[in-house]
Amino acid sequence: MHSQEIELNINILITGVAGFIGYHLANRLLNDLKGVRVIGVDSLNDYYDLRLKNYRIDLLKKYENFDFRRIDISNKTELDNIFVLERPSVVINLAAQAGMRYSISHPQSYMDSNVIGFYNILEACRHSYDNGESGVNHLVFASSSSVYGVNSVIPYSTEEKVDCPVNFYAATKRCDELFAYSYSKLYGIPCTGLRFFTVYGPMGRPDMAYFDFTNKLKRGEKIPLFNYGKSKRDFTYVDDIVEGICRVILHAPKSINAENDNASAPYKLYNIGRGEPVDLLDFVTILHEELKAVGVLPCNLDINNYIDLYPMQKGDVAVTYADTTSFEQDFNFKPTISLREGLHKFAQWYADYY
Repeated sequence: MHSQEIELNINILITGVAGFIGYHLANRLLNDLKGVRVIGVDSLNDYYDLRLKNYRIDLLKKYENFDFRRIDISNKTELDNIFVLERPSVVINLAAQAGMRYSISHPQSYMDSNVIGFYNILEACRHSYDNGESGVNHLVFASSSSVYGVNSVIPYSTEEKVDCPVNFYAATKRCDELFAYSYSKLYGIPCTGLRFFTVYGPMGRPDMAYFDFTNKLKRGEKIPLFNYGKSKRDFTYVDDIVEGICRVILHAPKSINAENDNASAPYKLYNIGRGEPVDLLDFVTILHEELKAVGVLPCNLDINNYIDLYPMQKGDVAVTYADTTSFEQDFNFKPTISLREGLHKFAQWYADYY
């Protein structure tokens, strides 16, 4: 789907459309697909600044083929009504309570959205086939690199067991993968799960490190680096994530006859990441350089005076690193945008927006 002017006549439902990835995906689909109608749903909760969420929705409302419904996916009745009225052919579930650290103090939010909400999505997809209807052709859902926990096998492969999540957010995402597999196996729902690796870019979530660090530096505050700045993250620019999702959308997995019974479910699981972990100290250096380049920070700011080092934080991991071999083989795509290029684009947006 990387080429322009693809024509489809389908309804695509995107949950979490007011979110960071949800907005960028909807914008891409509305620009690149003719004949497609995007139905976006979001609860517009106040986990972070609602002005940013409303800003994204206002941009999407400029498209005639976009409809927005404010609902919470944990509300089964409202969600079921959307499926009955709109009959989506493709469902992309990006709605979730995000944030690893927040899950330690607010687990109920994760149960409601990530577990109950996703169960409601699966049930709605299941019943979309009732009475001989063609139903949902493909459910694509967001998982996370957090499911790997402290996995000792680097880079992280979807072939490895992920039974020891180190925080509740990761546990809920692993639950989603297992729920989706069982529904795919039992009811034939074509499902693709995507494990995202540290997504960043313009209009991102203010609680993410690069955004939070920017806000702190602009206010003249110090930024905290845990694990004494030695952690590594596989930063992936949002446009690369969106390109990956777009390629997946049009290629629903199929059931196959195989000696391995697990392979008979129309279910696939992939990593989407840059595949180049970056040391957090190097990340902060590049971020502050790009912020200075666009005038967000003063040119004479010495970043070394604004870093506080701390031990590893509870529920955190030392490294994330995506093995994207299977995704590259199946979809002929690997993220290409470098960290410096991506942070430059974020810095430009931040300067314009604020």
